[in-house]
Amino acid sequence: MMNRWHAVKRLLPILAGLALLLSACGRADLSTLQPQGPIAEKQYDLMKLSIGMMTVVVVIVFVILGYVLVRFRKRPGQTDIPKQVEGSHKLEIIWTVIPIILLVILVIPTVKYVFEFAEDYSKDKNAVQVKVTSHQYWWEFEYPQYGVKTGQELVIPTSKKISLQLNTADVLHSFWVPSLFGKIDTNPEGTTNKAYFEAPKAGVYFGKCAELCGPSHALMDFKVKAVDDAKFDEWVKEMKAPAVLPEDPALAATFEQKCLSCHAVGDKGGTLGPNLTGIGNKQAIASVLLGTDGTVEENLKTWISDPVKVKPGSKMPKVPLTAEELDGISKYLANYKLNYDNSGN
Repeated sequence: MMNRWHAVKRLLPILAGLALLLSACGRADLSTLQPQGPIAEKQYDLMKLSIGMMTVVVVIVFVILGYVLVRFRKRPGQTDIPKQVEGSHKLEIIWTVIPIILLVILVIPTVKYVFEFAEDYSKDKNAVQVKVTSHQYWWEFEYPQYGVKTGQELVIPTSKKISLQLNTADVLHSFWVPSLFGKIDTNPEGTTNKAYFEAPKAGVYFGKCAELCGPSHALMDFKVKAVDDAKFDEWVKEMKAPAVLPEDPALAATFEQKCLSCHAVGDKGGTLGPNLTGIGNKQAIASVLLGTDGTVEENLKTWISDPVKVKPGSKMPKVPLTAEELDGISKYLANYKLNYDNSGN
């Protein structure tokens, strides 16, 4: 008995340390345990149902185990072999029927929600259609109904369903907004995955790539910004407005030559990189350089100067700019803001 107690005492610090370590895992803003949309709430209900059932089963099993250990333990001085009991049809029926009942209780709502979540809204004119394309290591969002294309920030109205058609431009990725809905893989063109979700509460929701896709997989973040209808309409209008280029003609020429060959602002530019319209409003540059790292202008300088240092494996090239050009372009982009939402989110 003493030897067992010594073994338990050695394990206690390890178990306490493990519990402390696990308590620090994850982020509150990337948690499925804080649902903010109808789909996430139903998924959370399924989690609670399955965990509740498992908890009840585990408690009952341990109670029975404790009873058996105490009731049928070897008594002091006992030398004879206890009476052997084999086979009980009643017990066998009980421990066969109960798991079947538990499975049925779990299967019915699970199957119901699986078909409900798989409903296709890609032809629904009342839903906002969004084509999602994953890249190493950023997200592209195209709104065919509105003629708008942007990156890293999915702006949506709170009043409508959002219908997604997902593909990848390179390797496999997985689109995930834990507080709104589950993971959806992005497959190559020709195998488009479809999904839908709703975000009835205005706010900013954080998303991640949930499929290992390269050295900067963990840095492939994005945001879903849910706004009311008036703000959404204003955002679309501002995204489609004519481009506002730098006032300095020389800087404007450099920006067009070295940046707009891939990126776009307003109605000018290319489509290889994220649309930079309204980048001054964003919380993060390259999805990972936050306000805690520096101002928007400083973070833009950091990113433009050496993209691969910020995101290893990034396909954005290092742009050859003079110090003056880097300062000017960073300042210009930091001040390129949209007015649809003055909250600064």
